[in-house]
Amino acid sequence: MKTFLKNSLPIILAIILIGGSFVLGFSFGKNQKTDIEKITTLKNKEGNIINPIDFAPFWTAWNILNEKYVSPNGEITDQEKVWGAIKGLANSVDDPYTIFLPPSDAEIFNADIKGNFGGVGMEIGIRDHILTVIAPLKDTPAEKAGIRAGDKIVKIEDQLTTDFTTTEAVKLIRGKIGTPVNLTVSREEVVELIPITIIRGNIQIPTIKTEIKDDVFVISLYSFSAISPGLFRDALREFVESNNNKLILDLRGNPGGYMEAAIDMASWFLPAGKVVVSENFGKNADGRSHRSRGYNVFNDNLKLVILIDAGSASASEILAGALSEHKIATLVGSKTYGKGSVQELINITDDTSLKVTVARWLTPEGNSISKDGLTPTVEIKLDVDKFENGSDSQLEKAIEVVKGL
Repeated sequence: MKTFLKNSLPIILAIILIGGSFVLGFSFGKNQKTDIEKITTLKNKEGNIINPIDFAPFWTAWNILNEKYVSPNGEITDQEKVWGAIKGLANSVDDPYTIFLPPSDAEIFNADIKGNFGGVGMEIGIRDHILTVIAPLKDTPAEKAGIRAGDKIVKIEDQLTTDFTTTEAVKLIRGKIGTPVNLTVSREEVVELIPITIIRGNIQIPTIKTEIKDDVFVISLYSFSAISPGLFRDALREFVESNNNKLILDLRGNPGGYMEAAIDMASWFLPAGKVVVSENFGKNADGRSHRSRGYNVFNDNLKLVILIDAGSASASEILAGALSEHKIATLVGSKTYGKGSVQELINITDDTSLKVTVARWLTPEGNSISKDGLTPTVEIKLDVDKFENGSDSQLEKAIEVVKGL
């Protein structure tokens, strides 16, 4: 789930311009091969002519493929070649979150947004050009099979994932409920590759859980969905009614979601007007700051710790970064994933879309979430052996820290 921005007319116009030029070039290249050396001129959003773009190499390659390529899997249609060309255009910006979604991939993305689908229950992304697990979702087949945040997926079944996009990986990982999918992963500090078999299930994305541990109130938040702010408000009411002043917000393994949800949650702890997160649009537009709505229901007696790890990403990093830099919360755990960018979904046709990065998130102090992630004040790795035996070393440390505040 991603944040979709308003006021995107310049971006849409730019895509229309590029798309229009491509359509013109498509007809030109196919129907008038003798004039293939002609160039296409584009304008930027200010109306100034930018460097001429020579489409001759593209159409030369197009015609060579039409004339010479022999497919082992039947003929490839011209429309499929167009989808492939747009996909390559999106890949050229070297941003793992800017991707073209042809019809089959757009269908998968829409299923993700609805939050109920068949699969294994893990968030994946591209880190350093490698397919990587951001986080397994709570109580899903992936978590139960032993998948961990930071695992690098080397193979899906017998296919190497080199140069895979996330949507290509999702196509292979998802399948009929009750059937197995075999992954081969590499893990930090483990020498050998690890084979993991996961039985696919019906995935319901979890949201929130509350409990009291050693006289400390713990809210575990698993996603930032459309319903998360309301559930978080109810959890805070439960915390207040417990007459406790020690709170741990556990964001480990939370891959994020809606930016607006993170802003709403931060507003319970911050006065009106305090910056929660800023968006840097680069040269496309002026930056924009998103500020607290000023619910601010807690006094100085609140003792707050936020638990984070490599599976905390996106909206998790917005919330944790804001409350940490405003000196409301102490961060405990391990470094976050570093997913601090905003994507907008723009329809190219009725059944295809371009998901494009339109901004970068900055913390209130101007630090790039994408560049560095968040480093906790109190760093502690999860003791996996103890965790598998029912002991959570990171949570235990967070309890110790919050009691000492």
